[in-house]
Amino acid sequence: MMMMEGRQGNKLLFTNILFILLLQLLDLSLVIGAKVPAIIVFGDSSVDAGNNNFISTVARSNFQPYGRDFMGGKPTGRFSNGRIATDFISEAFGIKPYIPAYLDPSYNISQFATGVSFASAATGYDNATSDVLSVIPLWKQLEYYKVYQKKLSAYLGEKRAKETIAKSLYIISLGTNDFLENYYTIPGRASQYTPREYQNFLAEIAENFVHKLYGLGARKISLGGLPPMGCLPLERTTNFAGGNDCVSNYNNIALEFNDKLNKLTTKLKKDLPGIKLVFSNPYDILLSIVKKPAQYGFQVTSMACCATGMFEMGYACSRASIFSCVDASRFVFWDSFHPTEKTNGLVANYLVKNALAQFLH
Repeated sequence: MMMMEGRQGNKLLFTNILFILLLQLLDLSLVIGAKVPAIIVFGDSSVDAGNNNFISTVARSNFQPYGRDFMGGKPTGRFSNGRIATDFISEAFGIKPYIPAYLDPSYNISQFATGVSFASAATGYDNATSDVLSVIPLWKQLEYYKVYQKKLSAYLGEKRAKETIAKSLYIISLGTNDFLENYYTIPGRASQYTPREYQNFLAEIAENFVHKLYGLGARKISLGGLPPMGCLPLERTTNFAGGNDCVSNYNNIALEFNDKLNKLTTKLKKDLPGIKLVFSNPYDILLSIVKKPAQYGFQVTSMACCATGMFEMGYACSRASIFSCVDASRFVFWDSFHPTEKTNGLVANYLVKNALAQFLH
């Protein structure tokens, strides 16, 4: 009798284990089956994988010491010592370890079919921002995307291409240059708009851009927010009156604009049937890293790794590279405007968990 009970107990235990395993396999297959097939990127230097290498502009980083910690120590045109946030996001989605630049001739549609960046360093929502350093404006990035769609149709066939377009994740990341490179630096927009009016002007461009993407078949979209701009080393270096602390005015502008983008996301979700739109906000995680660096394994926040760490980026970073730090992982920022690879990884991880995870299900 006891032996029979024991056998029944073992049988029940085996059935339960099998049921749990089946559930886990089902859950895994759902995640794998629902994964986005590609990540398509629009924006500025936060997500430019090297498009500016192939246009006539000084806003470049395809030289040492940029990319010194990238695979093979190669400067790719990414404004960092290694990978940027979108590379880490692509890896987190199980697609590939980095997203190539659309204008890079060493890649073709077979690689672009699983992810491509149209982003251009020094650009913004405002066309006047892209004019400052002659980079690719947002409207032109969209034109490149339309050509990409045709190439994708020829490569995958129309049906599969449409499915890929609908299931892909679209990442939009820009806006910092509109304020720091344009509005607060060059006469023009500041005489036309108050800071609040300029934010509304940019938010309207962002809204129109999402509408256009939606019209082209995009359904999964991440609208990126601004970082705490006042904490960039360049701004801290020039903040003499504030004791080289973060510039509160710029941080407040970022908070206000992020609030507008967040509200815009809510509005667009009501306006556009079937859209899955999220607001990806890097502000809190970056501010936390800057204010509590030791918690994240950093030692230096107010200065960058490259050159003197105070003013340099791009060519200036290269010319004074003899002064660069030895270990970039100790620094939050790589140059006076851009994070290190380590920071990019932390920000990407935060965004995947807090905003983008829904696209994995």
